[in-house]
Amino acid sequence: MLIEQYLQVNEICHQEKKALSRYFFEREVALGALDETAILDKMERNLEVMEKAAADGLKGVDSFSGLSGGDAKRLLEYRSMGSPLGDSHYLEAAMNAVAINEVNASMGIICATPTAGSSGVVPGVLLAFRDRLKLDRRKQLDFLITSGGVGILIGNQASLSGAQGGCQAEVGSASAMAAAALVEAAGGTPLQSGHALAIALKNLLGLTCDPVASLVEVPCIKRNAIGAVNAIIAAEMALAGVESRIPVDEVIQAMGSIGRMMPVALRETALGGLAQTPTACRIMEMLQSKGHIDLKSL
Repeated sequence: MLIEQYLQVNEICHQEKKALSRYFFEREVALGALDETAILDKMERNLEVMEKAAADGLKGVDSFSGLSGGDAKRLLEYRSMGSPLGDSHYLEAAMNAVAINEVNASMGIICATPTAGSSGVVPGVLLAFRDRLKLDRRKQLDFLITSGGVGILIGNQASLSGAQGGCQAEVGSASAMAAAALVEAAGGTPLQSGHALAIALKNLLGLTCDPVASLVEVPCIKRNAIGAVNAIIAAEMALAGVESRIPVDEVIQAMGSIGRMMPVALRETALGGLAQTPTACRIMEMLQSKGHIDLKSL
């Protein structure tokens, strides 16, 4: 689906008094591959996968490597006992994001939003706020449609790949997608969604992709939690009237530029950053000795 720059999308939505979700939905229909019913059915399936992944993760799952698992359950128990910092939708979103990404690390079924390594951010935010915002099922699907459309827009102007642009292109993009969709779900305008997108993405510019032992676990899972919380505060700022001084398309393009300038060692190769700390190297050796990792295949 070819999408214009956000500035053009916003102008169309303004002129036609149209929500972002409606704009992106109509563009998808115009492609002709699927009709309206089929598109909504596909989004419903995506949402069901997200819901199940969150539920499974909160019960507690472990990855094959043993590097991750159980943190979402710990967060749930912590929240249930009464956090000394107070209950909040921020904590719920982070908890859901961790749960879903732990399911990904355990080889469970998730919905890439926009990638498997960033799959917890968008649903983490949606599941935390759908009751508070009284979103019916169609509005929840609209949340995903807006997120997906924004993701395509970012991908067209920059990248959604950690190998190309670092984690800013994965968790950063996911956070921006969730921020834009949350603004719309809360009654904001497409213009405000654009500011939320820009603010969320700016906060994570330069984030490296440095997975320990080349596995999408450390630090990826915890970054999903941060991406979810970042999306929420970006949405709140935009809804309050805070604007990004740098236009949204320029922010997206800057992210792409930063990704191209990043050394290869910081783009999903596990050759730098956290992946080359002494502890990470010991973990790599341990997993190799247990046969969990074949260095020749990396």
